[in-house]
Amino acid sequence: MSAQLDRGLPPFEASGMRLPDLTEVMAVERRAYPVPWTHGNFVDSLAAGYPAEVLRGPRAELLGYWVAMPGVDELHLLNITVASAWQGRGLAVVMLDRLVNACRQRGLTQLWLEVRVSNERARDVYLRYGFVEVGRRRAYYPVVQGPREDALLMSLPVAAV
Repeated sequence: MSAQLDRGLPPFEASGMRLPDLTEVMAVERRAYPVPWTHGNFVDSLAAGYPAEVLRGPRAELLGYWVAMPGVDELHLLNITVASAWQGRGLAVVMLDRLVNACRQRGLTQLWLEVRVSNERARDVYLRYGFVEVGRRRAYYPVVQGPREDALLMSLPVAAV
């Protein structure tokens, strides 16, 4: 039995994010966040050669995506999003697994991310996955109105295979 069926996940295919994916990515991004990434943020990340993937379901629908930035001995997760209709089914964990594999393939030993202090659901996923809170970035995230929101800095050591 496939891991997808064992975990109750929808069948999916992962592939590298490409410019033609950005129309759908932006539609999901705008629904997911009050202050979404811009089209230019995604274009710049792809142009820089950052690792990025999309997950597509059995009818080629966009289930989720991630973008990360490699650094010295580390990969920094910049954006991870599950389409709202597919949340709560384990796809974020699938994408985190793929990020850890990306680290291992590149010989990187740390995976880093920031998460909004108010995003308890995501924080819980990261903590259950094994990330630890290592710091706080004051006024890191823009908001629609009011003062900027703090981010928690989280890290996951990645063992070599």
